[in-house]
Amino acid sequence: MNERARRAPSGFDPGGPLPKSDGGGVVAGEGETLSYLAGHFRILQLQRGNRWSLDELVTAHVASAYSPQTLLDLGTGIGSVLLLLAWKFPAMEGIGVEAQEVSAALAERSIRYDDCEARLRVVRSDLRDSSLFAPGHRFDLVTGTPPYFPPGTGLESTTPQCAPARFEHRGGVEAYAEASARWLAKDGRFVMCGAFIEEARMLDAVRASRLAPEHLLRVIPKAGKGPRVVVLTSRHADAASNSHEASPTIDELVVRDEADRWTEQFRVVRRNFGMPD
Repeated sequence: MNERARRAPSGFDPGGPLPKSDGGGVVAGEGETLSYLAGHFRILQLQRGNRWSLDELVTAHVASAYSPQTLLDLGTGIGSVLLLLAWKFPAMEGIGVEAQEVSAALAERSIRYDDCEARLRVVRSDLRDSSLFAPGHRFDLVTGTPPYFPPGTGLESTTPQCAPARFEHRGGVEAYAEASARWLAKDGRFVMCGAFIEEARMLDAVRASRLAPEHLLRVIPKAGKGPRVVVLTSRHADAASNSHEASPTIDELVVRDEADRWTEQFRVVRRNFGMPD
């Protein structure tokens, strides 16, 4: 998302929760930016590193349909989805799991800046660790934006954060689906974003974890082009009206029209998170 394009016009008030008046003492350090996120919320990012993008925004948008009280964000990175949903649902409590120290530290500082320390926290660990939470601990919403590429399928960046965010250093969609099934409440939802070329693999992964694929959103960057990413929503098969082998309903979201303007579909997504038109 281009920060200049996302600056609020004069007089724009998105409402919603406010950060601390002093930002909790958090300021952007050398090589960092304090960037616009949702409403008045801001997020710390490295100028040259893994930055929040359309993928996290559409994931949070799909997930917001389920009005979560508790959220588990797997591989939370710098906390984009965690904070987007925290802005949308001021009473929601959430946990982000992140193994990269630099990303986890940025997420924790953003949580402090946005005055969410009482209801959000980051667990610095590998999401594949089955002992992260006590037996029986469940969340009514689990989200995840796994890395898109298996190791060895491309040239990995040496820039901090980037390689593990794009390549499967700690598991791919299968690991995310398995972790979700472990901690998802009986009637909860798992919302996962992935590359369009991995759509079949995502469906196989959730089914292998005894989750029933419910809805699939294909995100098209510009009218006339093909989908770039997909957002898959699943639930426990024993809580669904159909089996884990059933096919999900499919919708499309077009981000820009032929004239390269945001579509009304995408403006709805932005408004959902207090962003100006």
